[in-house]
Amino acid sequence: MRGSLALLQGKGVTTLTVCVAGSFTGDRAVRAYTTSPLFTGKPIPVIGRFSLAGGSLKIPDTARNPRGLALEFELPKNNIHHFTMLNVPVFGAATPSSFYDGVIANTPDPATGKPDPEKVSSYKASHPDAQALGEYLAKNNPVSSYANSDFFSVHTFKFINKNNKTTLVKWRFIPHDGVKRLSDDELKATPTRFLDQDIMARTQAGPVRWNMVLVIGEPGDEQNNSTVYWPSNREEIKAGILTLSSASLQQGGACEKINFDPLVMAQGVAPSNDPVLLFRSPAYADSYAKRITGH
Repeated sequence: MRGSLALLQGKGVTTLTVCVAGSFTGDRAVRAYTTSPLFTGKPIPVIGRFSLAGGSLKIPDTARNPRGLALEFELPKNNIHHFTMLNVPVFGAATPSSFYDGVIANTPDPATGKPDPEKVSSYKASHPDAQALGEYLAKNNPVSSYANSDFFSVHTFKFINKNNKTTLVKWRFIPHDGVKRLSDDELKATPTRFLDQDIMARTQAGPVRWNMVLVIGEPGDEQNNSTVYWPSNREEIKAGILTLSSASLQQGGACEKINFDPLVMAQGVAPSNDPVLLFRSPAYADSYAKRITGH
């Protein structure tokens, strides 16, 4: 989601980004839940983008903002499938209008370079749906590297198997090298920019990998509000391995001209009716057009 919603009703959200490439090998056991060609057990080429959300390029890599990972899976017969994930388990708004209110409240004042504290305080008081994400970001320091970050689907999706049975699912990608966060002292000493150069250096040294873990929902689990956690005792199964072998700056990179629309899906997967998820498609299209044309 280019960090979060890339564009909302004319309000642009700038992100710092880096292109990545590699492959994904899905676990055939997942075919009990979906006919998706992602899970054939064969390697699938992947192009992706890491991003840091924010309303200004001046926001440092140490900011308590979500990091994003968007993936385009290159499937047989010229089909593609997109994942657009965040490294937080919940979203910061239950509706597009609530998200827009948050963007306005957190827009930096040109005079100070920081959001107006009164606007931020008023927004938090009037938007309880932002509480879960705010609490998560406050309790968890930013990660030390994209390679040491987990990533979540955030939204609920529907997997559909060969018998036309639908299963509610979420997923997360867990780094093989473990989740590692900056300490309070490291936050003070870390350079303003380090994430892009770090992932480029890591992929030059060797492949970087994540396990995909599928979370199986149960009837009654919230599926249309991405600010609500699922119960922690839901069944989880290993769904595949993502391997990234190269990274480069977005400008001129393979991901530069990709619109990572999260509603681009192959067979066997369908969206929930989450209003934020459904709004992301037109928002991304508008943002993509502005980014490519410069208008």
